[in-house]
Amino acid sequence: MDQGQELADFDSSHPYNASTYADISGHRYRQKDELALARLGKKQVLKRRFGFLSLFGFSCTILATWETALGLFQEAFQNGGPAGLTYGFIIAWFSTFSVYLVIAELASLAPTAGGQYFWVSILAPRKYKRFASYITGWLTSIAWVAVLATGSIYVGTIIQGLIILNHPKYDAQKWQGTLLCWAVILVAVFVNTVVSGLLPIIEGVILIFHILGFIAVLVPLVYLAPHGSVASVFQTSLNEGGWPTQGLSYCVGFIGNVATFVGADAAVHMSEEIENAAVNVPRAIFTTMILNGATGFAMVIAVLLCLGDIDSVIVSNLPSNPEAALTSAKNTPTGFPFIQAFYNGTGSYAGATVMAGLPVALLWCAVIGFLATASRITWSFSRDRGVPFHRFISLIEPRTRIPMVAIGVVTLIPALLALIYIGSSSVFEDVVSLSTSGLYASYFITCSLLFWRRVTGQIKPYSSRDDEGTSASAFSTGLSAESPGDDEVVQPTLVWGPWRVPGILGTLNNAYACVYILFVLFWSFWPPSTPPTPSSMNYSVLMTGAVIMFSIVYYYIWGKNQYMGPLIEREVRSFARKIGKDSE
Repeated sequence: MDQGQELADFDSSHPYNASTYADISGHRYRQKDELALARLGKKQVLKRRFGFLSLFGFSCTILATWETALGLFQEAFQNGGPAGLTYGFIIAWFSTFSVYLVIAELASLAPTAGGQYFWVSILAPRKYKRFASYITGWLTSIAWVAVLATGSIYVGTIIQGLIILNHPKYDAQKWQGTLLCWAVILVAVFVNTVVSGLLPIIEGVILIFHILGFIAVLVPLVYLAPHGSVASVFQTSLNEGGWPTQGLSYCVGFIGNVATFVGADAAVHMSEEIENAAVNVPRAIFTTMILNGATGFAMVIAVLLCLGDIDSVIVSNLPSNPEAALTSAKNTPTGFPFIQAFYNGTGSYAGATVMAGLPVALLWCAVIGFLATASRITWSFSRDRGVPFHRFISLIEPRTRIPMVAIGVVTLIPALLALIYIGSSSVFEDVVSLSTSGLYASYFITCSLLFWRRVTGQIKPYSSRDDEGTSASAFSTGLSAESPGDDEVVQPTLVWGPWRVPGILGTLNNAYACVYILFVLFWSFWPPSTPPTPSSMNYSVLMTGAVIMFSIVYYYIWGKNQYMGPLIEREVRSFARKIGKDSE
């Protein structure tokens, strides 16, 4: 019996309610993907619906760089000005590219929905792997839930900004922002559940919209708006945060550029729904960074050239008369400088609304991807017993082959957090502030461990035989000494995947990525201005520390008795052992 047939004959009574092998598999790369996942101790329970183009669309939509660059324009603009924003974007683009090249290598080495926590488990020293993997799993899961919460409230408040633009007397209320946030989440839930089978097609359509929307915003802006000088873009600096030196201001504002590239690991967490994941996930990450970085940089330059009055786009306290403040110095009542910049450029409320509406629609589409990603990492962590109620959260809906319960859990949390926004937007922002720091902390743990394994020569070279499941080095299992009963933990021999940065270039890139991540983490905890006040203070260090402390305490109270690391599922054990025996 060949290995593909053995996979097909797996016991259909699966704890995740999976259906038959034929129902959940893709087509062209079916056996190859099944073997790769079996070597990681997991049985295929999600349907592989995504190909490269649909995944590329998914990844581009999640990153949404040119759209996010508009929305997060203020942070880098106030601390650094046009010059700081321009050069900072270039540095952030190429440096983040370095980080995601390492993530892409890991995705090729072990393409699983668990992503960071799974990689930590197989890369860390045996003594620390269970603890480090557990902490990483919590950081990644909570960070993606925070991304979902931030994205949904963000889209809702931009919609309020557009209403203010067209109706200056409109008195925006926070409870209205919460209702709009819920509407954004509701659409995301509908797409991820009711029409989940169409998600790859939808993401392909959004990719086209992502590119055409960029052109539709860029061309009229550049054509209609009066242009500033080149010097105004590349030589003008601002220090609205009141920092002692301009260099310090640049570093604080740099995090605004970093945030425009957060989330490219989303493709990783969809790995078990992607055909030829070991190749397509790295390719999607690579091409996404090229396309989104280029479009984002072009949009930043265009907006800065067509900015008009700089003072009019700097957010300050909103005045009592919004009509008069629409073009007044140092006030944009919409709350979003890019909306004001569009109005300054076109001189038309309708034109500015249409131009701003395009990125809003695309950011709404990004929330669909945020929900999909957050649910997959939560589901994966729960199947390895990393969260409370793991048996319930890890269930797969039999008809659609999606983690329906996990989708419900990661939807409920942001919806409840949005209630906090009604009482205090500052408290809400504090709670969800770890979206960047949490993800970058998980990146650092995985990238540093890979660097250690790399320089010590502990990763074997890739062989095409590994894809065929015939290499004994591709997978080895052993009963964990810490495992209760008959549970086994994945302990594979490390083998490079088919996609990697070769030789010394890969090592240098890995080292630079680690240094850059530390730089980002350090500055991500700084407030936007000095002296900080309770309302302007950056509480992400507190929230990130709170998640780490909670996961540590919870680990010693409950987690260490349940979480052993990524488990080898019972249905895979006999197959995994057979690989080893047949290869001896």
